[in-house]
Amino acid sequence: MPSKDIKFIAVDMDGTLLDHNSQLPEDFYSVYQQLEQREIIFAAASGRQYYSLMETFAPIRDRMTFIAENGTMVMHQGEELYRCEIDKPSIEAIIQQARAIEGTNIVLSGTKSAYIETQDPQALEEFAKYYHRCQYVDDLLAVDDDFIKVAICHFDGTEEHVLPSFESEFGQSHQVVLSAKIWLDVMNAYASKGAAIEHLQNTLGFSHEQTMSFGDYLNDLEMLKASYHSYAMDNAHPKVKQTARFSAPNHRDAGVMTVIKRELLD
Repeated sequence: MPSKDIKFIAVDMDGTLLDHNSQLPEDFYSVYQQLEQREIIFAAASGRQYYSLMETFAPIRDRMTFIAENGTMVMHQGEELYRCEIDKPSIEAIIQQARAIEGTNIVLSGTKSAYIETQDPQALEEFAKYYHRCQYVDDLLAVDDDFIKVAICHFDGTEEHVLPSFESEFGQSHQVVLSAKIWLDVMNAYASKGAAIEHLQNTLGFSHEQTMSFGDYLNDLEMLKASYHSYAMDNAHPKVKQTARFSAPNHRDAGVMTVIKRELLD
């Protein structure tokens, strides 16, 4: 199917759409307007919090689609279309497991806010990149909210220090994914960016063949599988390159914009 038939584009943020300074490409809003004129839906698909994504895309946030928190929440033009929660007993077990690993910093993602129980300056600086609405609490286990994700940050690397025990303990019952070198996310077993896209395909009426997506890391694998026109960034993890059908230039070179302009706007 020619890529001119694209009806929906899902784009990861960090390492994909954003440059090395976490900034949108200079021509993003111009490209977005052209996509809108062609009635192509553009979605930011990220591990970032919904409120953080709204801030990044403030001028058009009421017109956009957001696949937030690695697919656990989907907002379309200000309306919630999908949410995938984690039950309270699982939240307690995940937090206790994370607390037992030295060097972890935990972010508990609720639908109202994110919650943290550390005041470590390095951790706070890292959290601020992805969580616009974030509250400090004395005890994460005492928070009253509906929860969609537990994110664990380990500055020495989550693949080495967090993933082994979490895959062993929660890999069969939950979605455990590396979202960056120092981040690991635990979600409902049915939650992923791919599941969110499949829900949007059914809800908004576009097909697998009409879907384009871009990603760079392991939390993007299901999204790429849910899209016929799947692109791995040049800077992507090797497993992402193996999964995607096509390749895009490096995120530092505005690779997403390059492909969209070439395939859909030229």
